[in-house]
Amino acid sequence: MSRTPLARNPRRTRQEHSQETAQDYAEMIAELIDTTGEARVIDLARRLGITHVTVSRTLQRLRRDGLVSFLPYRSIFLTAAGRRLAEEARHRHEVVVEFLQSLGVPSPVANSDAEGIEHHVSRETLEAFEKHLRRVKRRTEAGPRRAEDGGRRTDAGRRGM
Repeated sequence: MSRTPLARNPRRTRQEHSQETAQDYAEMIAELIDTTGEARVIDLARRLGITHVTVSRTLQRLRRDGLVSFLPYRSIFLTAAGRRLAEEARHRHEVVVEFLQSLGVPSPVANSDAEGIEHHVSRETLEAFEKHLRRVKRRTEAGPRRAEDGGRRTDAGRRGM
């Protein structure tokens, strides 16, 4: 197997890390709002295992980017763009988890691994994951193949002669 050389582009890498942070924050803010009714700096800091100062600095950037709104010592809200980003991040996560599970990866491991993978797969790769999952679903719905049937589908969608 030949090795593909790694493409190095520091500017792109920094931009991807910035997007990854924005996605994680948007997804976590949406989750906090859904589960507790609000998202606060202290809640984000605890969930992320970082200081409230780091959260506050990141939120300033997200506000500048038009993803969140907040006032000091008040709840954090997602803007329409922030909600879209959170929904997209959640969708990406769910697709990656489901794909890994379809390969036999146990649920807890798939969820943990998806946290890193979801930010680094291209749109094309994500679409390939979804295509694979649709094929797996169709096969599952069609039922198991039986050798004695010759593997042909009947009009009822089952295998038969």
